[in-house]
Amino acid sequence: MKQISSLLTAALMTGFLVACGQADSPSDPGTSTPEAETTADAPQVGDKIGESEAERKAKREATIAARAADQARKKAEAEARGVTEIGWEDLMPEGEEERLAQMYQSQMSMLYGGGGVAEGSAADAMVQIGTFNTVKELNGKTIRLPGYTVPFEYGAKAEVAEFLMVPYFGACIHAPPPPPNQTVFVSTDDPILLKDLAQAVWVEGILTTETQESELADAAYTLKLTHIEKYEY
Repeated sequence: MKQISSLLTAALMTGFLVACGQADSPSDPGTSTPEAETTADAPQVGDKIGESEAERKAKREATIAARAADQARKKAEAEARGVTEIGWEDLMPEGEEERLAQMYQSQMSMLYGGGGVAEGSAADAMVQIGTFNTVKELNGKTIRLPGYTVPFEYGAKAEVAEFLMVPYFGACIHAPPPPPNQTVFVSTDDPILLKDLAQAVWVEGILTTETQESELADAAYTLKLTHIEKYEY
């Protein structure tokens, strides 16, 4: 009886050791438990959300390249229609920049040489400095020019038939007007919508050296508008 008891005790101990060995032994590398899969898929320390910096840079470069290609295509299409793309510097005759710099210097000396400008005085106002000197070769030419719009007034639906075209945002409203030969008076037979003055545009049409005067600013050029579109930065 003692022998049977000893054998039974030995058998129980053996089974217990085998079970413990199975529990402590590593699992088969070919199998995985749901808990292990969940841990593998969980975010790890240092993981980033979304695109990497390299991906964002590549996307920005691709966008810039696409816009440049689109502008080049539109320029080529305009040239095919006989339209010349110009910049604001092209509106100034030779030597005009030097003359303008001297005029600004004289204006500053006059305004601030005597101890400042009194608020509300005649000098405390936006003054248009510059000349009506134009580039005669541009007279009657069909051109394409980028810039900002300054309407004289809005209609019931923000439709305008006349407005000024200027090289920088806020001119004639929040900042002094540009020189007359850096201001273009634009007219159109079909009124257009001008809702966002902060949006730069391309204007296309026949440019003449006809001068125009207005309360906002005087213009040395006039453009008969045939097309307008948003300028993509």
